[in-house]
Amino acid sequence: MDTPQIALIGSGAWGRHIARNLADLGALAAICDTHSSRAHEVAAKHKVAVKPLADIATDSSIAGVAIATPMHSHAELAVAMLEAKKHIFVEKPLVVTLADAQAIATAASKAKRQVMVGHLLRYHPAFLAMQAAIAQGRIGRVLHIDAKRLAPGRVRAGESVLYDLAPHDLALVYAVTDGATAESITCHASRHIDQTIADVVWAGLQLAGGVSFALQASWVHPVKIHCFTVIGEDGALLFDDTRPLAEKLWLYRNPAPPTLPLTHGGEAVSIDASEPLRNEMAAFLAAVATNTPPPTDLGEALYVQEMLAAMESTAQQTQPAKLRISPHAIH
Repeated sequence: MDTPQIALIGSGAWGRHIARNLADLGALAAICDTHSSRAHEVAAKHKVAVKPLADIATDSSIAGVAIATPMHSHAELAVAMLEAKKHIFVEKPLVVTLADAQAIATAASKAKRQVMVGHLLRYHPAFLAMQAAIAQGRIGRVLHIDAKRLAPGRVRAGESVLYDLAPHDLALVYAVTDGATAESITCHASRHIDQTIADVVWAGLQLAGGVSFALQASWVHPVKIHCFTVIGEDGALLFDDTRPLAEKLWLYRNPAPPTLPLTHGGEAVSIDASEPLRNEMAAFLAAVATNTPPPTDLGEALYVQEMLAAMESTAQQTQPAKLRISPHAIH
C-alpha cells in the first residue's frame, strides 16, 4: 500500500516536529503557513513544496492534512479540509467550544473522512505499557485515577491552563475507563499572572462505574511534575514522564487486596523505546490509508471536549481563594 501524502498546516515550534516525523515516514507532501519565511524554511529542509490552502484543498494527491495552528483557527480549518474530502489530524486542544467540535463531527460524517486529535501521551510507550498491564489485571479493578501536570509554564494568549494541559490526562482517562462519563464534577480555577486566563486548575470527578478522578494542572508551579497514577484493588501504576525512559512506569503491588493503602516500594515496568510523535503520525497514516478510526478518534475528541466544557462551566460558578504568587517568581 502506498504511503498516504499529508500536507502540514502550521510550521511553528510543534509543527516542525510533525513535519520531521511525516518526512521520515515518507508522507510529507507540502507545507502551508501564513508565515511565509517559516514555511519556506521548513519546506526546504524536507524538500517539499509550500502551497496555499486553496491548492491543498484541490490537490487530489494529498489525502490528509495535519493542523498545527493556534487553537482558535482549528474549527474553520478542519471543516474546510473535511469539505475538501481530506482526512484531518488536529493538534490538541481540538477546538475552543463544544459547538465547534460538533461542527467538525458533522463535517466528518458528511465527508466520510477520519478525524484524529493529537493526544500525544496516548501514543507514549509508557502509557501503552500501562494500558497493557491494566488489561492483564495486574492492579485489579480500577478505583481511582490521579493526574498532576504542574510546571513553571508560559501563559498562553487566549488559552487557559485547563485547555492547554488537561486534555492530556482526560484522554488517558478516556482510554483507561473506556470513556466513562462524569456523574459529578468539582472544579476550581485561579488566575495569578493574567487576570483573564486561568493558570491553576484543580478538579475532582466521580465517573460512571465507581472510578474517581483527581486532576491538578498549573503553569505557576516551581518544578515540573507530570504524573498519571491509576490505583486499583490489587496495586497501582504510576506513569512519571519526568523520569528517564527506563523509569517512567512503576508498578506497586498490594499483597493483601483489597486492603489500602498500598505497601511501599515498586518495580519499574519494561517499556519499548519509541518516539510518541512517530507512533502518533504512523497511526494517522494508517487511519488515512484504511479510512478507519485511529486510536484517538472523534469519539475521544468529543469526550475530552465535553469534559473540558463541563469543568470550565463548573469552575466559573466557584470563587476559590487566590494565592499570593508574584509573576517575577515564575521563570
